[in-house]
Amino acid sequence: MNDAKRPLIITSLSIVSILLMIVIYFVPIWWVALTAPNYPEAAFPDGVRINFHMNGVFNGCSLVVKDEINEEEALDCVHEMDTINHYVGMYPIAAGGPIERGFSPFLITLLIIMVIGFAISDPKKRRIFLIIAFAGNAVWMTMTIYKTDGIKYENEGYLYALMNQLDQDANDKTLGLDVKPMDSTKALKQLKASLAGKEYKEEVTDEQNAKSSKEDQQIDEKTRLIEELQSTYENDLSNGRVSEPWKGNAYQLMAWHYGKVLGRYFNNQDEIRPMVKKLRITTNVVYFGLLGAMLLLIIVGTRSKNNLMYWLMVLVPMALPVFFVIDYSAWLWWYGHTLNSMGAFAVKPFMPTVFGEGKVAQFATFSYPSIGFGLMMLNSIILAAIALMRRKESL
Repeated sequence: MNDAKRPLIITSLSIVSILLMIVIYFVPIWWVALTAPNYPEAAFPDGVRINFHMNGVFNGCSLVVKDEINEEEALDCVHEMDTINHYVGMYPIAAGGPIERGFSPFLITLLIIMVIGFAISDPKKRRIFLIIAFAGNAVWMTMTIYKTDGIKYENEGYLYALMNQLDQDANDKTLGLDVKPMDSTKALKQLKASLAGKEYKEEVTDEQNAKSSKEDQQIDEKTRLIEELQSTYENDLSNGRVSEPWKGNAYQLMAWHYGKVLGRYFNNQDEIRPMVKKLRITTNVVYFGLLGAMLLLIIVGTRSKNNLMYWLMVLVPMALPVFFVIDYSAWLWWYGHTLNSMGAFAVKPFMPTVFGEGKVAQFATFSYPSIGFGLMMLNSIILAAIALMRRKESL
């Protein structure tokens, strides 16, 4: 390869890598489905299916349009799978990966900054870029996690996934909640439009327009989600389920939501409180750990192209598929080995299927990578090519 062309190729591949990571954040990475005789293929062509994204777990069931089936909206298969799993004592799906989902925008931004930093060959320019970029990421993260009303800096998909789980709670009369359920069909359409980069336009009648105030019309979906979350939280506050006034930051939201979903089916506070306390501690540890990692990359990773910290700026993003599988497997193990004794059926701890097909009781289970994981693998190949070209420069 011509040495004069190498910088241009590295820059071009780095841009492709950055674009891929942005897309990866918004598409499903892995999917899981359950099939059973009581879920016929005619009504459940894909089984009871859910999609794992970086920022949450979303419904994988599509609307079935057939003469013999009358559905106005797709079945919420996240709720359906939670209902199935709770019979054997498994906690709701939303209880998994709360830290990963909450910190996901800052983590993916960190990886993008690292790729750009690795592509900058000049140590001084790299140091300037990393200082500015990491400072911006740190400020964004700090404001989101700890600042009052900081959740407004979170992405809409993350907030939708949280609220969707609480809507399930809101529809559960046994929990004594008095919260107006969100229109899930509308929210789903808006989320799909948002992810596709399109503007969602709701069809309203003249009568509805007459009743709607200008202020209501100006509220976007993200604001509505935050208001729904606040309304649900303050309902818990008035009922004595929480004691801390609403602050609206991610630190409070993650802990409250985690405790709420843990107690959805098995409301044993003696078990839940220590788990929530551990989550709060972990949130602080991860926050300061990320700050420390960014500071270390600035101090050490900008000295030369031959130190470990510099190479970690490409090796860590390259290993993203490995990190995902490890994290995903660890949470599956947690689900299968943290079975609540209040479940209707007693089963021995087990390891759910990570990849491929399995069977639990009368259910067949399926667990496979989705488009996001394929893009992760493609991104790893691109980053490996960049690393090899940088390696040749140093020889």
